[in-house]
Amino acid sequence: MCLGVPAEVVAIPDPLIPRAKVAISGVERVVATDLLMEDGLAIGDWVLVHVGFALSKIDADEAAMTLEQIKLLGNNTFEDELESFKSSAIE
Repeated sequence: MCLGVPAEVVAIPDPLIPRAKVAISGVERVVATDLLMEDGLAIGDWVLVHVGFALSKIDADEAAMTLEQIKLLGNNTFEDELESFKSSAIE
């Protein structure tokens, strides 16, 4: 299953290139932020990530609630998503 999962923006290496480093449960990856160019991302923002793209900004409360709901799905859903996140890369 591929879900959109909340991740926190931890770095924006170059504001002119639509990429950001995000973290989910301590796992960091670079994701494409092309869809959010007009939203003005900043370190500490939360985004919904799906297949390597940040789809939308969300607030911290929504991020926490969504992560909790994913964990409640059971069947290792969260762990599977985290493993998929670890092995993906956007350059």
